[in-house]
Amino acid sequence: MNTLKTIIVDDESLARRGLSIRLQHIPLVDVVAECSDGFEALNAIAEHSPDLVFLDIQMPGMSGFDLIKQLQADNMPLIIFVTAFDEYAVDAFKVHAVDYVLKPIDDDRLHEAIERAVSHREQEDASRTKEKLVELVMGMTGASATSITQMAEGAEPIKTWPDKISVKDGSDIQFIKVANIQWVDAAGDYMCVHAEGKTHIMRITMKQLEAMLNPSVFLRIHRSTIVNSEGISSAQTLNNGEYMLTLEGGSQLKVSRSYRDRVKHLLTA
Repeated sequence: MNTLKTIIVDDESLARRGLSIRLQHIPLVDVVAECSDGFEALNAIAEHSPDLVFLDIQMPGMSGFDLIKQLQADNMPLIIFVTAFDEYAVDAFKVHAVDYVLKPIDDDRLHEAIERAVSHREQEDASRTKEKLVELVMGMTGASATSITQMAEGAEPIKTWPDKISVKDGSDIQFIKVANIQWVDAAGDYMCVHAEGKTHIMRITMKQLEAMLNPSVFLRIHRSTIVNSEGISSAQTLNNGEYMLTLEGGSQLKVSRSYRDRVKHLLTA
C-alpha cells in the first residue's frame, strides 16, 4: 500500500516536532512538510498535494477552518484536526474531517485516526477507479453511466420506453405520443398505428414495433394486433372461449386463442 503523504500544521513548534517524531514510527505515513501557520500550509499543500493533513484549529492569522475554506474541493486532502479544545468537534465534522484528535494525543487514538484516513483513501481510490472505468466504457459503447453501473453490479439494466414514436410520410415526419396509441394492426409489410381517431402507416415489422412499446401496457392479442390495455373499456367472452375487446371510442378487437391467456390474466388481475 502506498504511504500517505502528510503535512503537519501547528503554530507550536514543540507540538509539530512531537507529532512528527511519532509519525516516523508509523510506516503508512510519510511527513513531507511541517507548517507553522495557515499561509505556509496553503503553499505546502499546493506544492506537495498531500494525502493527509494534521491541522491545528487555533492559529494566529488563519485558523484551521479558514484554511479549509481556502482549499478547492479537487485539491482537498484528508483532514485530521488536532487541538486542545473539544468544543470544535461538531464544526470539524461539518467540514468532513476524517477525525478530530485532542491534545495531548494518545498513541492508540493516533493510530485509530490514521486507520480512518487509510480507509477513506481506499474508498476514494475505489470510487475514482470505478468512475474512470465507466467513462472508458461509455466512450467505447455509448451506453449511459447508469446502465454501465448496473451491469457492473450484476443488475439488469433498466429498460426505458419512448414517449413518442416517429412516423415518416414521404418527406414529412410526424411524432405520435405512445400514450395516445389505441391499437396497432399489420397490413402486409406495413403497420397501421391507430391514435386519436387517425391511422398512421409505418414501414416496420410487428416485432420491431412491439420492441418499442412497454409490454406492461401494450398487449399482443393476435398475430397481427397489439392493443393499449389502458384504453380497453370492456371485454366480452365469446362462445368459443375467445374475447372481444371494446376500446374507448367504440372500436372492437378480437383476441385470438393463442393470446387469450395474456388477456385473461389482465382482466382477472
